[in-house]
Order: sequence, then C-alpha cells, then structure tokens
Amino acid sequence: MLVIGGIVGVGIFANPAIVARSLHSPVLVLAAWGLGGVIALLGAFVYAELAARIPATGGEYVYLRDTYGPLTGFLFGWTTLLVVQSGGMAAVSIVFAKNINVLAGGGLSEPVVVVAVLAGLAIVNCVGVKSGNGVQSLLGSLRMAAIGALVIAGLLLVPHTSTQTAARVSQPPLDAWKAFGGAMIPVVFSYGGWQTANFVAGEIKNPGRNLARALLAGVAAVIVLYLLVNIACLRALGVEALGKTLTPTSDVLALSVGPTAGKLAAAAIALSALAFLSQSMLTAPRVCFAMATDGLFFKRVATVAQGSRAPAVAIVLQATWTGVLALSGRYDQILSYVVSMNFLFFALSASCLFVLRRRERRDGARETGDAFRAPWHPWTTGMFILACLVIVGCSFWAYPINSLIGYAILLMGVPPYLYWRRQQRQESSPNP
Repeated sequence: MLVIGGIVGVGIFANPAIVARSLHSPVLVLAAWGLGGVIALLGAFVYAELAARIPATGGEYVYLRDTYGPLTGFLFGWTTLLVVQSGGMAAVSIVFAKNINVLAGGGLSEPVVVVAVLAGLAIVNCVGVKSGNGVQSLLGSLRMAAIGALVIAGLLLVPHTSTQTAARVSQPPLDAWKAFGGAMIPVVFSYGGWQTANFVAGEIKNPGRNLARALLAGVAAVIVLYLLVNIACLRALGVEALGKTLTPTSDVLALSVGPTAGKLAAAAIALSALAFLSQSMLTAPRVCFAMATDGLFFKRVATVAQGSRAPAVAIVLQATWTGVLALSGRYDQILSYVVSMNFLFFALSASCLFVLRRRERRDGARETGDAFRAPWHPWTTGMFILACLVIVGCSFWAYPINSLIGYAILLMGVPPYLYWRRQQRQESSPNP
C-alpha cells in the first residue's frame, strides 16, 4: 500500500484525457501508458536492490550520501523538502480541498480544509509508524475500490463507443515523435512516487526482501490498473471525446449512474488525494530526519518521540512547509519543475548501483542469497538512467526558465550544507 499509495494520486483521474488529446489514437495512448509502466518497473528493479544493499531510513538521501558523499545526499534532501515532495503535497492538498468543497455544496473554506487535513495527518503519523501505516492501508484499499468502480463502469456498465477516428493528415516523423514525447510527461508524472517507500526502509522488517517484493508487486499492480483505467475511458468515450473532455472520470460515471456522477467523481478524487497525502506524510519526513541525524540539518529535526518512536519534529516540519506552499498560491510554479528535479535524482540514484557493484567486486564481498539483485543489470539500469535523462531534457526544453529556477534552488543548498558541515566538524573536534 505504501508503494501503490506513492504512485496513484489524482493524476490518473485527469491525465488520460491529456494523453488522448496529444496522440488521437487508442493504440498510441495505450503504448504511452505501457512505456511509462516499463520505465517505472525498471526503476523498481534498481531501487529494490538499493534498498537491499542499504536498508536505512532516508532512501535516496542515504544512497547518494554513501556513494557520492554527504554534499550530494544533502542537495537531494534539500530539494526534496523545498520542492519535490512538498510541492506535490501542496498541490494535492488543494485538489483535496476543492473536491471536498464540491461534496459540501461550496460552503467550506478551502484554506481551512488544507490546514485541517495536513494537521490531522501529521498528528496520526506522530502517534507512530504503525498508526500511520494503518491509516495508509485503509485509505489505499478504499482508493483502489473507487478506481475499480471506475474501471467496472467503463468496461461493463457503459455501452461501447467506437474508437475509430476521422482520417487525419499524416504528421512528419519529427512532429509525431515530439507529440509522443509531450504525452509522456503526464504519463511519467502519474507513475512517479514508487521510490518514496524507500524512505522508510529502516523501519521495515527485512527490507532487503520485503521492500523489494513490495516495489515490484506494487509497480506491476499500478501498471495493470492504469491500463485498465485507460481502456475503460477509451471504451466508454472513444479517443476523440476523451481528448476533448476536462473531466473524464465524471463523464464515464455519468454514462452509468447519471446526474450524481459529479459528486461521485469528486468523492473518488478526494479519497485518492487523501491517500496520497497520507503516504507522503508517512514517508517524506524521514529524509530530513536522516539529514538531521547526520548533523546536516537542524538538530531538533532528529528528535524521536519517546512513546511513539516517530520523528515528530520532522513530520511537523514537513506538514508546516507543505501548508505554507499550499496557502501561498505559488505551488503551481514549483510543480512545473518537479518532474525535471525528480528525474535528475532518479538517474543519479540509479547510477549508485554501478558504483556499489564495482565496490563489491573490488572488496571480494559475497552475494547474500536473500538479497534482491536487479535482473539483467547493467542493461536495465542503463535503460532507466537513459530514460530519466531524456525526460529531464524534454522538461528543460519545454520549461527552460522554471527548470533553471529549480537548479538555482538546488545550488542554494550549498551554503547551508557548508555551514552545517563546519558546525559538525567543530563539535566533533577535541577541545584544546
């Protein structure tokens, strides 16, 4: 549920329409979603082995720190807190508030709903990891049921709509590839998030086996789920109508249940948003907690609550900064370069596997029978890194200014790192 909860957000309710709008062909639409699933599965191979090799809380922060040094790990944690995780959570919290407001008939204050949901999830996770994981499992199960209802409505309850399209003028090959590449951006955005389960590897029993299995099973389940959602939408609406709508979920449900579809769709989206926020509130604070434990962040963030053993200060910090971004109204700008920053660190983290395996051969270490190893490495790992770099290049091409802002935020982490590093050395040096 952690893996699935990290992937399945609100995007799957809207992105099928965006992809269909770009590609105009059912075959190409399904090909794009299938390719996105392959990229996610290749990433799961890599991260499953990394979790088996370094089963510590903090995920990518720990992998980058142990492979390339503390500066690289710190810059990952810096951008995760300021941009990637918090920006995504801020956007989803506002989506949640808007859909709750629809269910309430428009009488709620959306900023109050944002603050309430972030505060409530922070409290649940401060109680302990078992409490947070229990809520996540419940919400994840309800969300899967809601998406399953959408699939059933599109496949079984709605009359089949022809997906044939009118004849179109052939696109030049370069334009066709550009359209397909543009359609892949919302696809890979929808598949992102499987790596966040690695943030809590240090709190999972036998992560070398259990987290590896969860990554592979979770990603595989989401691939099947996403393909079924798109098949259901294509069958119910047809590729032309799917590409023109802004509310594919409501349209599919309207054909099966009538005028109540709007509120049903709002309920499904709100539930999905809540499950995503629950997963993020459980996993994301572990990154800055790991940084603080290393002495590279505020010391209080490394505090663990006596009763629950949860990193309460880190959780409160994550919830507070997410709330600031959501209430400031600037989260939309942050989201425009989340993809670029995210996939840059995906590629860098995957490259750790080459270094770790080379160290293993150099040191003559023996393989452990229970530990997962990425199949068909180095080919699968290399393909994943290449795919990530292509996505980073496409994002920079499409949004150069926002991408440069993202890299500027990345570089802004160097001075704080140098400060905390100096403090760390002064504290560890013997008194004269």
